Amino acid sequence: MSIYDEKVWLAQYPDPTKTSLDIEFDSALEMFAATVDRDPEADLIRYYDGRISARELDELSDAFAAGILEHGFQAGERVVIFAQNIPQFVIAQVGTWKAGGIAVSANPMYRSRELTEILQDSGATVLVSMQDLYQNVAREVVPNTQVRTVVTTSELEYQSLNRGPLANVEVIDCPDTIDMANLLAENRGQRPPAAELGPDSIAFLTYTSGTTGPPKGAMTTHRNVVFNAQTYREWVELDSDDVILGVAPLFHITGLIAHIAATLLTGAPLALMCRMEPQETIRTIEEQGATFTAGSITVFIALMNVPDVKPESLKTLTKIYSGGAPIPPSTIIAFEKMFDHYIHNIYGLTETTSPSHGVPYGVRAPVDEVTGATSVGVPVYDTVVRIVDEQGHDLPAGEIGELVTEGPQVVAGYWNKPEATAKDLPEGTRYRRMHTGDVGYMDKDGWFYIIDRKKDQINAAGYKIWPREVEDVLYEHEAVLEAAVIGVPDAYRGETVKAFVSVRSGATVTEAELIEHCKERMAAYKYPRSVEILPELPKTATGKLLRRQLRDTAKDSA
Repeated sequence: MSIYDEKVWLAQYPDPTKTSLDIEFDSALEMFAATVDRDPEADLIRYYDGRISARELDELSDAFAAGILEHGFQAGERVVIFAQNIPQFVIAQVGTWKAGGIAVSANPMYRSRELTEILQDSGATVLVSMQDLYQNVAREVVPNTQVRTVVTTSELEYQSLNRGPLANVEVIDCPDTIDMANLLAENRGQRPPAAELGPDSIAFLTYTSGTTGPPKGAMTTHRNVVFNAQTYREWVELDSDDVILGVAPLFHITGLIAHIAATLLTGAPLALMCRMEPQETIRTIEEQGATFTAGSITVFIALMNVPDVKPESLKTLTKIYSGGAPIPPSTIIAFEKMFDHYIHNIYGLTETTSPSHGVPYGVRAPVDEVTGATSVGVPVYDTVVRIVDEQGHDLPAGEIGELVTEGPQVVAGYWNKPEATAKDLPEGTRYRRMHTGDVGYMDKDGWFYIIDRKKDQINAAGYKIWPREVEDVLYEHEAVLEAAVIGVPDAYRGETVKAFVSVRSGATVTEAELIEHCKERMAAYKYPRSVEILPELPKTATGKLLRRQLRDTAKDSA
């Protein structure tokens, strides 16, 4: 039986009779307009004690579009949004579409070199920046780019509590920039000319993390956005009665789709907190009655480690999804034991506009007995995923190879990079195919499992070791908070296994104890020969562990 002709995974779908989605809107802007028409006075954004209704977001985004058009912006140009999870991010994104433009989200952790790279590569003419990010980073960068207009804003806007991450924020004067509050006030009530957007129009450039080289701007189309917003709605059973907790950074594809796009489609209010702080997140869940979120597993580990956290604090948060990094089964078990909620796996990349696979809401993912991997789910609607060998040939169920994804969520290509597009995103049968670089397999029942990134495999004297397998064993130790494993040079074996861990508050453990813990549970060639305990492991803004930085650390200490 060919697993690609007969989709055995259909039996795992939320509704096995519904395996395809009709894309309901030609653009994300049309999707948002339908939500405004449906219930204009309903909350669409909640920011501490602040509220923005669907009608208000419509008016504010109109004002933003009218304002930047007045300052010379033209359809097809790019607007870079350099901000944390604040309402202005959503206003600027929707407003950019209304002006006929392409939104570009920049990681607020970027420093000068990285921001310069994004601004220059995208050719952006407008920059929207939080005041402190402009003062500390963007101010020196802008003169070396094509940016003509800079709009600055404060995270203190749209709320009055000034708590959590806002407690020590001060308003900063930013000369030679346009204050966003003034821009919106001056243009409130104006409607820009109707933007000509269609399914193939680019909605935003989403830059890859750059963990394997310079960031590339994935050209995410309006079709991509609408399709995966609908996927979240159907897969997770979202509607306007839900409340979406914005724990993923909005600049990241998870935040853009699982938070912003899902809100614009369903009308479920999006609860924002500027940035994720565990204690503030717990409080926001309770106050807002949050029901759904999607974030990295490090978010949920952090929530479990909030001092004196009460299980009832998360009673409303029943729809929990995690992606971006493998989820150790032990963490899922521990979280469920503490809060009585199951963490559903979801999997995708920047280039697949968030999900290409997911565990249906209310279904428990199987755990492979041999590898210990938790399944990332099954391919979502209209999506075909192949497991291929080094020559690109399809592999049967159970065999390990690279995942290649084809579906309506796969992006149109990389901005100004035709060679990279041809290599990683070649034309498929109906859509482009994304060569993910992730290694995994599909079992006989259609469940998919990710083993690791191809580049992270460790070769110790000819034995192949996947870091995730060693990390899962480390997570089983009660003292371990986080774990990351890399290969380091070894004169005898070529490479050997090194582990980095951080320890739970109040726990104590030695490197030797952790090595022995793994040695008792793994084949001799797999267990780490060295362990380094760090106060905290380096991560991206989305919570993904930075193995590249750990490799540099290991090289410096060698």
